[in-house]
Amino acid sequence: MDPERLLALAEGLARQAAEAIMAVRAAGFAVERKRDYSPVTAADRIAEALIVDGLREAAPDIPVIAEEEVEAGAAVAPAGRFWLVDPLDGTREFAGGHDSFAVNIGLVEQGRAALGVVALPATGEIFAGILGAGAWKLDRTGVRQAIRARRIPAEGPVVMASRHYADDPRIAEFARAHRASHVVNIGSAEKFCRLAEGSADLYPRFGATMEWDTAAPEAVLVAAGGSVADWEGAALRYGKPGWRNPSFLARGAA
Repeated sequence: MDPERLLALAEGLARQAAEAIMAVRAAGFAVERKRDYSPVTAADRIAEALIVDGLREAAPDIPVIAEEEVEAGAAVAPAGRFWLVDPLDGTREFAGGHDSFAVNIGLVEQGRAALGVVALPATGEIFAGILGAGAWKLDRTGVRQAIRARRIPAEGPVVMASRHYADDPRIAEFARAHRASHVVNIGSAEKFCRLAEGSADLYPRFGATMEWDTAAPEAVLVAAGGSVADWEGAALRYGKPGWRNPSFLARGAA
């Protein structure tokens, strides 16, 4: 499969997963706790099964690493090309009745995020990007428009930050140092998407993330002209033992 066909596959599965997640939300659900005490719901499991089954059926030669399978003990080794899936990024937001949660499907090639799809179930938006080919946003009706990260405006950057880390003094210090016009606190990969579409500028991440949290949205942002790097300026790499990311800074256009 070429990148365009793989992206179309991921877009279709992300949309189906988003619809399934919203159906679970409408029906009501229980919140359970995983071994690390992070929340998990039926929406996580239903969405992951739908995505993983769809990817493996359509592209059986590409390994799939998915959050809940890894949590359950599945051992899938990374390869030169593999999928990273977070079926419900922002489960804490979903469980708390907030709208900033996402479906992430990213493709990694030679350790770098190569293409990605991020669906925002609550808004019906889907963001997609292929490195070297551009990034797009689809609305609820499927209308596609090209998106592009912006340069920081004269009045100062809009800084995105996690709702969960809203009281972290490092965020306030970062905002002051960069003369931010304001800070927006939301959950999930939506933060990357707002940088990619040019409605925000900087996203500093000091807390822990996993590779499936960032592969898809990083691909979208970089395809839109932005960047993601650790605090030493090195690009994020994927396929690391334990799947854990370092802290990082995501930027709009330079």
